[in-house]
Amino acid sequence: MPGSTPMVVVEADDALWREYQDLTVRSYGHPVEDVARLRAHADARVAVRDGRVVGGGLALAVPQFFGGRPVLGACLAGGCIAPEARGSRLWTTLLEERLRPLKEQGAVLATAWTASTGYGHRMGWAAPSQVYSWTVPTEELRGIADGSRFDIVHGVDDQARTQQQEMAGVWNGPWQRPSWWPAWQQAEHPGMMHYRFALPGRAPDGLLAIAFDRDRADGRRLVVHDFWAATAGAATAMLGFLGRHHSRIPAVMFQRTALPPVPLLQNHLRRAGAAAATSWHPWMLRVLDPVEAVRRRGWPEGLDLALPLALRGDDNGPSAPMLLRITAGAGELTPHAGARNELVLTPCQFAHWYAGGYRTPAAALLEGVHGEPRLVAQLVRATADREPWMPEYF
Repeated sequence: MPGSTPMVVVEADDALWREYQDLTVRSYGHPVEDVARLRAHADARVAVRDGRVVGGGLALAVPQFFGGRPVLGACLAGGCIAPEARGSRLWTTLLEERLRPLKEQGAVLATAWTASTGYGHRMGWAAPSQVYSWTVPTEELRGIADGSRFDIVHGVDDQARTQQQEMAGVWNGPWQRPSWWPAWQQAEHPGMMHYRFALPGRAPDGLLAIAFDRDRADGRRLVVHDFWAATAGAATAMLGFLGRHHSRIPAVMFQRTALPPVPLLQNHLRRAGAAAATSWHPWMLRVLDPVEAVRRRGWPEGLDLALPLALRGDDNGPSAPMLLRITAGAGELTPHAGARNELVLTPCQFAHWYAGGYRTPAAALLEGVHGEPRLVAQLVRATADREPWMPEYF
């Protein structure tokens, strides 16, 4: 009978991948072009049961910046389960098998954009930041200072790409974008245009990627895909440029990954409520190897910290006593048998903390981090120097 044989997860050959692509159309209701475009850069796995492909997905080995240093992560994309196979716990097995080859390559983190946040939390994934897209009437941006001090140049060069990586490193979560990213991004958005903003004789302080799109309700609009600003002056110049880019475009939309998680846009608006926000499903993070993840991450140079803490196992299993030591910009997490569990974190809470998602001790305590407020404050201080932001959608 259907489902009578065990599911096996295998690396996809061309025939299996074609079957999986057909499955994604049946599952999502439309072709998923990313599945084809990303395959050349990813590890592709499919789940097979009774001779049929019933699930699959891609995993990309990409470093992400945390604490200013790149940490290798497994970024999951294009995953789905056949509608008739859902509800039979196939996803847990498939997920682990998709991660396994990248863990063997050295990935210590896993990242995904997903609407299944409840399931993710139960599996030890955290959503360290909320995600919104913003739509604003173009006229709201036209009155912003013109930024005439900045040279605005169409196109992107190697210097601009290097500068983008430096700007990415001041946040927790952005990719250290691989060499294939620009071509892939352009294929995703064929009309995308790039502009760089720089003071005369200086390296770029701002990088902008935009494209035209058509909205059912409002007609044509300008869509912002990348908004990288190193200074307040560059950010102001970029917003003003968007307001003047096309006089007949009624609205500018900042897609879900475009703006950093600060009230940059709102603070430049003349009328409160002029910008409309749309909430999107978040990116989620899971720490696959806490010891290695702590060692590879960057830490504040002036921080000198030694904290005993315990990581509670999945499903509230026994806690593992550890010692977190941070000094001179380096971190170490080691077993610490016999230590008092003065701080206790679940895998989900640990991932949230690792990404800098707890901005204050009150936020960590409210989410259930167990410990004295004084110790929780020290823990939060270790990662709150950079905010979480995922500017890549995959």
